[in-house]
Amino acid sequence: MIKLIMTDMDGTLLDEKGELPIELGEIVPQLRDKGILFAAASGRQYYKLLDTFDEYKDEMLFLAENGTYVVYKGQELFSNGMSKETVSDILKIARNIPDTHILVSGKKKAYCEAPTTKFIDELELYYARYEVVEDFLSVDDDFLKIAIFDDKGAEHNSSHYFNAYRDQLQVSVSAKHWLDIMNRGANKGVAVKQIQEHFGFTGKETMVFGDYLNDLEMMSAAYYSYAMENAHPDVKKAARFMAKTNREHGVIQVIQEKVLDQLKK
Repeated sequence: MIKLIMTDMDGTLLDEKGELPIELGEIVPQLRDKGILFAAASGRQYYKLLDTFDEYKDEMLFLAENGTYVVYKGQELFSNGMSKETVSDILKIARNIPDTHILVSGKKKAYCEAPTTKFIDELELYYARYEVVEDFLSVDDDFLKIAIFDDKGAEHNSSHYFNAYRDQLQVSVSAKHWLDIMNRGANKGVAVKQIQEHFGFTGKETMVFGDYLNDLEMMSAAYYSYAMENAHPDVKKAARFMAKTNREHGVIQVIQEKVLDQLKK
């Protein structure tokens, strides 16, 4: 029996317009009544996830900032913060990458320096609370992640600047233009395993959905690992099963057919 369902957001649960499927309003209460924990596992900020799932925030689990900040019913379960020394070292490299913008995520809010209007429009898609600051390192917050918005494309440009640091840092391409950098070992897969241990769930009681490279580690944390048909090829290789595209609401279809309908039999 499935006890934990975790889904990525962009390209997975959200449709091509970035909107939640209407059917979620029927799915979430049914999962709750069956004792199944439903969770959002995203590179998005916790407060953005709260805004998105406002109607269900008191019954959902939130795995935010690529697993570096996990919250349930308003209480932090786990976090994986970065030292200011590590942040400083990453910034020295990031500032020298052309055509990029830098965002530092903290528990309180996200921070950026001298952002352009284009960058503000982009970050507001994923962050509900942010502040423009003169110097990242003067901020009084617990840092979780550094995100780099790359106009040229993160996978084939900015990610290469950190090739020599992959044994020291978690470097994840989270979207076409976004590169996320965290502590080594901080990823969605590690967070899912922490959650399983906390609640007493097993891999065979866990179902996950994802589409992009920051979902790779999550695929190995659950037996019922689903890649979307629109997923990155590497994610498809890592997953055991396939779901229809986010446009077709593949996550909803699998949950209905493979979980809820099976419980009715």
